Amino acid sequence: AAPSAAAPSAAAPSAAAPSAAAPSAAAPSAAVRLARAYLSRVAEPYPAALAALVARVGPVEAAERVRAGEVSASVASQTSARRAEERAHEDLERLAKVGGRLLVPEDDEWPRWPFVALNTVSAQRCGGEPLALWVRGPHDLAEAVDRAVAIVGSRAASGYGEHVAGEFAYGLAQAGMTVVSGAAYGIDGAAHRGALAGGGLTVAVLACGVDFAYPAGHQGLLAKIAREGVVVSEYAPGVTPARHRFLTRNRLIAALGGGTVVVEAGRRSGAKNTAAITLALGRQLMVVPGPVTSASSVGCHELLRDGQAVSVSSVAEIVESVGRFGDDLATEPAEKASDLGAPQGEAMRVYEALGKRSGVSDQVVSVESGVPLERVRALLPELELAGLALQVDEGWQKLEVR
Repeated sequence: AAPSAAAPSAAAPSAAAPSAAAPSAAAPSAAVRLARAYLSRVAEPYPAALAALVARVGPVEAAERVRAGEVSASVASQTSARRAEERAHEDLERLAKVGGRLLVPEDDEWPRWPFVALNTVSAQRCGGEPLALWVRGPHDLAEAVDRAVAIVGSRAASGYGEHVAGEFAYGLAQAGMTVVSGAAYGIDGAAHRGALAGGGLTVAVLACGVDFAYPAGHQGLLAKIAREGVVVSEYAPGVTPARHRFLTRNRLIAALGGGTVVVEAGRRSGAKNTAAITLALGRQLMVVPGPVTSASSVGCHELLRDGQAVSVSSVAEIVESVGRFGDDLATEPAEKASDLGAPQGEAMRVYEALGKRSGVSDQVVSVESGVPLERVRALLPELELAGLALQVDEGWQKLEVR
């Protein structure tokens, strides 16, 4: 069952059960949730010394020591600048207003198995398990990422890259896999849209508060993910994005996915950072080859040349790489199923009027195709269900028939 959309307050703690690390029949107390909300704001992720203190004495005692300044020098260096920021109640109320909740390791919904890898020795340089997660969306996060793949790539993506990311995400959604990405322009946005078009789940991991739409051009996309998928951040409400926060959040993208697919990446890019973290976590790293003349694919080709990643060219190959042993073997690629087959008549005219590189409105499609607007609005969802059209922020975009 989907969890309540409202964030718990001190008077109404969550009903979710605590994690296996601290088994109990009771839900996390209001004090635990408030303590973790406080610590989430006062320390910039990832605060290794503070996390060690929480593990040793518990979140409530750790919060009391931080407030009083009775901590070691290493913990003080991570918390002293913000320890007077007593905004836990305010943050929970602010999140509740946008239908969110605070998720803590003591909750049943906490994705403990994906985060186990963050605590291995090889992954320590990437940062460990979050102190808490601020979440929007109607789905249980642990269940959502039980079978998940991260798709990442360049913000300045080519048409080829965006097409491949959208097609792969659509196919993964159809195969029952959750698509995890970072909601950025380019490959990330195409992956989220493809998963939504495929009727599947997608998880957007942000480098800012979940109440903050970034980038601004993805406000509509993020709102849709919050309604139909899950939006996640370890940053408290109202926190704005910053360069270092993108690098920090990349470890969560890699951890929540059972493997990572890099669609396009330059020689120096955030996608290559996520790829390095994926390898440190011991997860499968996959890349999509691109044209040898494309600067957007230089990073992908380097990963292949160095033997750090495997090449994938189909959804089946991705599922086989990260799927359950013996259950998700790749087969020969099949033709895209479509109840319409190749579009005919008015459907063909509407299909041909769709944008190739960007979306166009249904009114533009009607004028271009000569098909009445009401009929266009009836045919577009059918084309989408057939995998021939994709709804994006700007309108409707064509997906090529194979």
